[in-house]
Amino acid sequence: MAGLILTFAEVRDGKLRRSSLEVLSEARRLATASGGSVATVVIGSGISGSTAELGRYGAEKMHVFDAPGLAAYATEPYARALAKVVEAAKPWAVLIPFTAMGKDLAPRVAARVGAGLVSDCVALSVKDGRLEARRPMYAGKAYAMVRWEGDPQMATLRANVFPLSPADASHTATTVEETVDDAARARVTAIKAAAEGKLELTEAQIIVSGGRGLQGPENFHLVTSLGEAFRAAVGASRAVVDAGWVDHQMQVGQTGKTVSPQLYIACGISGAIQHLAGMSSSKVIVAINKDADAPIFKVANYGIVGDLFQVLPKLTEAAKAYFAAKH
Repeated sequence: MAGLILTFAEVRDGKLRRSSLEVLSEARRLATASGGSVATVVIGSGISGSTAELGRYGAEKMHVFDAPGLAAYATEPYARALAKVVEAAKPWAVLIPFTAMGKDLAPRVAARVGAGLVSDCVALSVKDGRLEARRPMYAGKAYAMVRWEGDPQMATLRANVFPLSPADASHTATTVEETVDDAARARVTAIKAAAEGKLELTEAQIIVSGGRGLQGPENFHLVTSLGEAFRAAVGASRAVVDAGWVDHQMQVGQTGKTVSPQLYIACGISGAIQHLAGMSSSKVIVAINKDADAPIFKVANYGIVGDLFQVLPKLTEAAKAYFAAKH
């Protein structure tokens, strides 16, 4: 029988990340199935307004570290705080979002508490009283089933893979105010954020990405316009980023961001294995490429073999008309 499942809730700009609620929802599902309980850790400054939502999504207890020195993420104090709760609560499992913050935080905490860590999980289940995780290997060419030895069992969960449970307004959580030494050898002095209103790739439900098939940066507006028509985030292949057409924060792939949207539209992207590793878990993949033998078609649910300079403007107009009629 499972014991306590502890999650980490990431807060950015005073708001809970959707990926944190997905992790909490999965923890609640596992706890319900195995007779365990759920608690979560939230760290930041002035975060009291965002904690109530954690209760509605299934947390029974919240460990809140709220201090001015924790306003910006820093590895040392955040790892110190989460490890403090892990060591005191002795959870059966610890679940963390597979975000930029989670990728940095999880291994630090695992090292501190002597726990095994499985990264980038796309499925979790309980078998014989232990967790079993499914995670991609070899750039997504294969999947491994992994089990832990010892507790706590730590895992990072890929965003947009685990379903979000319906919020229960009647469910509340007990709050435990925590403190931690916020000293750190490295401090964040400035944050260069994306433009206001720009969708975050890792949490977007629809993504439109462009590749070398666009032939030059002057044509990337075709992808941007399609993204705007679909109310989508806009991504790019590594080749486009390396060529300087767009910023690195838009890169999807093994050396960029791993995404799992409901809909991924690849425009002029051939489908190198590094790119597929970052988006092959998308629910529906649409590929637009003039090369019928492009590898992207092997993973696509729908494909258009054609000139994207003709296809994208027509698709953009169709999307605009659809959403205009819908609203």
